[in-house]
Amino acid sequence: MTALDDKPRVSGRRAKVETEEWRSEEEIAADKRKGRVGMYLIVPGFAFLVLFFAAPVVVLLAMSLYAKPPGAEIGEFVPALQFSNYLTVLSAYWDTLVRSFGFALIATIAALLIGYPMAYLVAVRLRGYRLLQGILLVLLIAPFFSSFILRTQAWKQILADEGPVVSVLRAVAILPPDGRLTATAFAVICGLTYNFLPFMMLPIYASLDRLDVSMLEASGDLYASPMTTFFRVTLPLSAPGVFAGTLLTFIPTAGDYVNAAILGNNRDTTMIGQVIDSRFFRVVDYPGASALSFILMVAILVLVLIYIKRFGTKELF
Repeated sequence: MTALDDKPRVSGRRAKVETEEWRSEEEIAADKRKGRVGMYLIVPGFAFLVLFFAAPVVVLLAMSLYAKPPGAEIGEFVPALQFSNYLTVLSAYWDTLVRSFGFALIATIAALLIGYPMAYLVAVRLRGYRLLQGILLVLLIAPFFSSFILRTQAWKQILADEGPVVSVLRAVAILPPDGRLTATAFAVICGLTYNFLPFMMLPIYASLDRLDVSMLEASGDLYASPMTTFFRVTLPLSAPGVFAGTLLTFIPTAGDYVNAAILGNNRDTTMIGQVIDSRFFRVVDYPGASALSFILMVAILVLVLIYIKRFGTKELF
């Protein structure tokens, strides 16, 4: 046993106390002021979350339980605990809810199939050509600086009965002479895919841009085929970006109503966002609309929590 071993050991708390004793009162006071300043800086952000997120959610939940008294006028409701509102809207709009999630899922998959190759081209194949990368990114994102509604209206013209797409499809006998694309599920999914494509592509691009190219080269040196390299190296390393893009695309598409209203606008293409809008502003059924909104929010929140548990929040911000 050495002399160093004979020295009595000091516990962590005692060492901390002894360290504090060596510090001056001015240093201790300065640290306390920094702590208070940090707390004060948190207050605005916390207040913002409470005012613009927590409070509306509480109001939405409370309103979803309101009841309509007998003989009440349109839009007249009273506070209650009427949980049957949820059963009523679920039984009435279950098909619409399933259709909305189905459209969102198909649009998300389509955005992934389009966005991943685009992100791979810019982030990996053009690595080292920063100017060209920047130009392509600007060209890909520039259309989305315009109005969401204008872009959707443009797709309505592209898919119109006398538009270029329908004319070509009729010419090659894919569509019958009286066939059409507008007011169909295909048109709605096309609009959703196009409008939310950047939400898929940019997170994937961010993941691929951080990819170490030497790992791809090492895979090639080990005689792995390009396909094997992609599925065994590239795709697993870019998985966080893929899941983040999937989440950021699926969430807004599930609640979207602009594409369904402009490109669909019939019973077979109605999405849950249209129903919520109609129940709020036309039927004036605030409890029913609130219940539908809360159901949609909870369903999406579950997906977000699953993602955060699996990958964390780094790729989302």
